[in-house]
Formats: sequence, structure tokens, C-alpha cells
Amino acid sequence: MNAKFSSFSPRQAALDSWHWRDIWDWLNGPPLHVILIFVVALVSQKLGSRAIIRIMNRLATVELGTSRIQIAARQVERAKTGGTVLTSTLNAVIWVIALGMILEEFGLNLGPLIASAGVIGLAIGLGAQSIVRDVIAGLFMLIEDQYGVGDQIDVLEISGTVERVGLRITKVRDEAGTLWYLRNGEILKVGNRSQNR
Repeated sequence: MNAKFSSFSPRQAALDSWHWRDIWDWLNGPPLHVILIFVVALVSQKLGSRAIIRIMNRLATVELGTSRIQIAARQVERAKTGGTVLTSTLNAVIWVIALGMILEEFGLNLGPLIASAGVIGLAIGLGAQSIVRDVIAGLFMLIEDQYGVGDQIDVLEISGTVERVGLRITKVRDEAGTLWYLRNGEILKVGNRSQNR
């Protein structure tokens, strides 16, 4: 029985203790911080998305003083599109910040990365002007309620029924049955035969 205890020495106990302390110190550093950053980002995304959906659902069901079904349907569509835009923007911001914090935990210097991202962002921004113009025009069309799904409109050389209004593209089906995809940034004037005076 003494043979079993003789192989266990105070030196071995100190080494085992040191080994576990090193592992705990390592885990307590960047890995634990990365896990915490990831969890906080995930929770922020879920809570933010839930809050946006609740707010947009309230906006979609607010009584406008009129009881027209067409206006109510248009209001729901506008709220849904606005909710999608806000949720996507929130998710992008949360995960870009989380990624930066995670990279910083591993000792990556973010200064040069941010500077080069600024130059790349400028180049992409110049190249994507038409996409940005389409999205901004789509937002203003939705906010101003220029037309909605089911409206009879005259736009460019096309007359037809609006089938879908998106942030970048509006889909219109003409009288011949052709589905037209119109970029919102290219729509300079539109006539809506469905809106009352």
C-alpha cells in the first residue's frame, strides 16, 4: 500500500496544479472572451430582431382612420419591408462589431485593416452607385406610398399592375401579360391610376 503513495510526490502535485492553472489562464483569456462576444452578439441579434418585428407589427395594425382594405394591405406590406431593412441593418452592424472585437482578442491590429477597408469601401461605393441609388429610391417610394401591390400604374413606357415592390426592383405586369422588372433608381415619374384624389 505504501508503494502506491510513494509514486505520488509533492513535486508531481505542483506540476499537475501548474498544468491546470495554465489551462485555466489560457481559457480565461481570449477563448472565453470570444465565446462571450459571440453569445452577446447572438443575444443582441435575437432581441433586436424581435423588437423590430414587434414595432413593425404594431405599425402595420395601427388604425389610420379609414377602413379601406387596400390601404390596410399596403400598410402591412410597407411595415414588412421596413422591418426587413431594419433587421438586416441591425444584423450587419452587430456582426461587424463582433468580428472586430474577436479579431482584436487574438492580437490583430485593426488600424491598418480599417484603413484598407475604408479604401476598399470607397472603391465599392463608387462602383455600386446604381445599386445604392435603387435602394434609396425604393425606400422613398415606400415611405411616400407612391404605389403599392395591386395598383394600376404608368411608368416609363409600361402600363400595368404592380405585383411586387422591393427596395431595389419593382415588378409590373402589363396588359399583354409580360412581367417587367424596373429598377427603382430608373423610375423618374410614375402615374398611379389606383389612388384616389
